[in-house]
Amino acid sequence: MNETTPELLKRFAEGDASAFTGLVERFQKRVYYLAYQMLGNHLDADEVVQESFVRIYGRRKELTGVTNFPSFLMRIATNYSIDLLRKRKGHSQMVDDSTALPGEVQVELSRKVRTPDENFKNKVLMEEIRRALATLPPRQKITALLHDVEGYAKSEIAEILDCPEATVRSNLHIARKKLKKILEKRLADKE
Repeated sequence: MNETTPELLKRFAEGDASAFTGLVERFQKRVYYLAYQMLGNHLDADEVVQESFVRIYGRRKELTGVTNFPSFLMRIATNYSIDLLRKRKGHSQMVDDSTALPGEVQVELSRKVRTPDENFKNKVLMEEIRRALATLPPRQKITALLHDVEGYAKSEIAEILDCPEATVRSNLHIARKKLKKILEKRLADKE
């Protein structure tokens, strides 16, 4: 049975545990991917997924008024990711070795690379992008990830981050400007 998200939410709010399982199965990969991009390691990403769904479970009675569950869930995951980043206070735990990426990500990346030279260039570029993202403040980083990596619209990001759309546009502009400057310098230094 292919239930819609609102149908699952309604059943879950009414106490149906199997509906909660359905929500977890439907959205856990999306939350994990965002958290991994934000935090750079699997342990923290797993913690974000777990904590996000624990918080959803605890707020099940509130879910009847939620009109956009994916945005609601991503707001919880984003806020928790930002909390974890703040706790680190600049202690980067980004994975430096791209071989630590999940196997399916490595396979997908390898499909897009045609030659060993292109493979090396892509690996270097991806590493530089990850390092550049790690230098951004949390709100700019999550805005860039949500928009440029996840493909969310600015209005959806505003809902997720609980801020005006103008703030999203500003954060995105500043993040892109900083990333461009960082990447241009780093890539020029490598040549």
